[in-house]
Parts: sequence; structure tokens; C-alpha cells
Amino acid sequence: MSTWTLVIDTATGINIGLAHDGVGVDARTDTDSRRHVERLQPMIAGLLAAHAITASDLGSIGVGVGPGPFTGLRIGIVTARTLGLVAGVAVRGFVTLDAIALTARAAGRVNGGEFAVITDARRRELYWATYTAEGVRTSGPKVSAPGHIPDLPVIGPGIEAFPEVFAHRAVLDARHHLDAALIAARLGELVDEGLEPQYLRSPDAEIPRTRKSTLAPGRLRLPEGALG
Repeated sequence: MSTWTLVIDTATGINIGLAHDGVGVDARTDTDSRRHVERLQPMIAGLLAAHAITASDLGSIGVGVGPGPFTGLRIGIVTARTLGLVAGVAVRGFVTLDAIALTARAAGRVNGGEFAVITDARRRELYWATYTAEGVRTSGPKVSAPGHIPDLPVIGPGIEAFPEVFAHRAVLDARHHLDAALIAARLGELVDEGLEPQYLRSPDAEIPRTRKSTLAPGRLRLPEGALG
């Protein structure tokens, strides 16, 4: 029996990917980190439709639990859980930094020793974690100012936020963003972190007393045809 795997990550913009029988087949990305509500569901529906499948055909689902922004993580995790209910499969949560590390290692760019993965936390700070050459996380995830990042080679989209700080130790030619299709194909290699979002600090805005229907578990509306 063939198996389709969907991966969703909303910690650094939107990254979704699809794998079939352990082989990555397609990925979609939107770097706008403020449009998760409008873009995520249509992107997933389009990805599934492009391969003539629906959520009911999924055999496994993975979702990034951060660290990342409050709203983005919440939408991604709720969406993954809703699709899991439709497909009748458990949802596996992974640390976004781990997924970026795996992407870089798969490209053969960080095999020489320890390294750090960094992503933009805004407020002049970074989310980060450190890894062995084999990709085992040794510290983090944490959030701090750039000057507190360990003195190691770095990868990740956080480099783009502070190019003047990390230019001398950014890993050249490494994939600095996660490859969601690759992660879908190799989801089992990532530690299952559960589905609790890793914010690492308080949200920028107060949580509304009444949740919007698009965010409430069990009430997510996917475009017509996406559920089969």
C-alpha cells in the first residue's frame, strides 16, 4: 500500500511538502510570515490537488512546532491536527530548527563539525540551537541576541536578518531554509516533539477571548475538494 506524507511548517513563513513512499515529490513556500491565515489552506489544497490526492489519502502528517511566532505556529498546528482527524492518522511534531539542520546535512554541507541553526525571532533576536556534525541537537532551542549565539558555523534564515554579524561564519552553499519535501520523506528521522508550540517567549499580542473560527480546532475550513 502506498503512503503519502504531508509536512507543514509555519515557523518561518509557510513551508509545505509532500512525499510518496519515502521519496520527496513536491514542496511549496511562501516567505510572507504575516499571511498564514489567507495562504496556508489554499497552498495545501493546491499541493494535494496537483498530485490527485485528498487529505483522506495521507498516511502520515508532520508539523513544525517552532520555535516561531505565536500566530503562525498556532495556525500550522491546528491545520495539521484537523487534517490528521480527516485522514485518521496521528500527527508528528518536530522542531523547525532540527528540520533545517537535516536539510543542510542532506545537502552534504555541514559534515565537518558542530554547527548552529538560527532563525529570525524579530525584536533584534534569534531562535537557535546547536548540533553535532551528525545532526544531534546539543543545546536549544533558545532565543537571544545575536551576540549570544555560540561561536560556530551557522546556517538558517536568521543569517539574512544579521548578515553583518554572521557573514564570516555562515556555511557557504548550505540550504538555509528547510526543504519540506525532503522532511516529508525523512520525517521519521526527526525527534517527535509532540504538538505543543514552542514560542519561547510571550506572544506580541493578547490572545482574543473568542477564537476565530478559522483557528478553532475542529472548525477549520479547507477549500472544497481538499478532503475527498
